[in-house]
Amino acid sequence: METVLLQIYRENALVSQVCERLVDLDEGLQEWRYRHVKMVERTIGNKFGSGGSSGAEYLRSTLFRPLFPDLWSIRARL
Repeated sequence: METVLLQIYRENALVSQVCERLVDLDEGLQEWRYRHVKMVERTIGNKFGSGGSSGAEYLRSTLFRPLFPDLWSIRARL
């Protein structure tokens, strides 16, 4: 997959711009997740969350899970 993405970045400016917007969206979601964790910590502390999740602990575990990991992994190879 990464090889295909690198080829797209190098050969198709329009599609590479779309990919860059996806990275921007992903970064924004990660920032939102962080703010959400902090809000949950202030609101319920370490109590269980809705649906029986572990609450803030579960949310913290999602902070560094990108939606588009392949787009992030090729950053150093561009």
